[in-house]
Amino acid sequence: MNENVKAAKDMITGYSGRPLRIMEVCGTHTHEIFRLGIRNLMPKNAEIISGPGCPVCVTPVGFIDEACWLALEKNCTVCTFGDLIRVPGTEMSLAGARAKGAKVRPVYSPLDAVELAKQNPGENVVFLAVGFETTTPSACLAAETAKSEGLKNFSLLTANKTMPNAYKALVGSADAFIYPGHVNAITGNKTCIELCEKYGVSGVVAGFTANELLTAIAVTLTLADKGKPFFRNCYPRVVKDEGNPAAIRIMERVMQPCDSEWRGLGVIPMSGMELRDEFADFDARKKYDMPEIKGKPNPACRCGDVLQGKCKPCDCKVFGTGCTPQHPVGACMVSGEGACSAYYQYS
Repeated sequence: MNENVKAAKDMITGYSGRPLRIMEVCGTHTHEIFRLGIRNLMPKNAEIISGPGCPVCVTPVGFIDEACWLALEKNCTVCTFGDLIRVPGTEMSLAGARAKGAKVRPVYSPLDAVELAKQNPGENVVFLAVGFETTTPSACLAAETAKSEGLKNFSLLTANKTMPNAYKALVGSADAFIYPGHVNAITGNKTCIELCEKYGVSGVVAGFTANELLTAIAVTLTLADKGKPFFRNCYPRVVKDEGNPAAIRIMERVMQPCDSEWRGLGVIPMSGMELRDEFADFDARKKYDMPEIKGKPNPACRCGDVLQGKCKPCDCKVFGTGCTPQHPVGACMVSGEGACSAYYQYS
């Protein structure tokens, strides 16, 4: 065993300090921590809980309803990442809309949707733009590309989100955060440093290998036990303080901050991204004069509580019975990054 891994593992298993709750806010971390057996190493007085780190999971029910409306009422070709297709809306998922004749196409990139619009000028193509700072630049690039090429049949339905104000909304839910390395690779560390210095929010940036995750957790336990706010970058080979300036610039050119609804957390002020006025022609809500659509979550689903760290997936009455990956009741069971999916698969 690598000496660094062994040292981190020994530090975790030997922890005997004050009780701690550590929240990871990355769907990939959720699954890797399970897959690598790291949860089994945690001492009784330190707990890892899952937060709102899955972009599909935090997307509200109303967004699915909007997408179904575009597909069924406006006959749009809806392009999306695959996980979103089976997320339940108020009455149906996009898979259900497709069964009714709607055109729903999975794509690997927003630019795939742009290319589809170019090749099919008679179709109105809408890409469902969801995700955090990691995927938002690619949606912005798609909008810029469509504008530069004069496409009239391409638009975005946006539900892009940013993490800083979500961390603030979760203050008190955990003693420290494990920050997602791929988000910080884009944004840099400035926000996390400010959260620590101004709001007393503690956390470490973690990578995705066993060594990187074990190291991040060991550092978190050591520093959190001291009871003082802290920030550490435990993923320095990828995450730099300045982040990715090119990605930041394209987001600033194409989108602007806005209030945004998060599943379970409600509306968090200035935690979303919407297209600027210069790109209004590519805003699906404006282009198709969409009415206000309010989604209604299934009352049996506790995804909202899971995303806030208020309960574990197995505390939900329908987990593993009425709600399974084959027949999901909530988004957290559908997504490959969801906490319910991880609990079902690994525990």
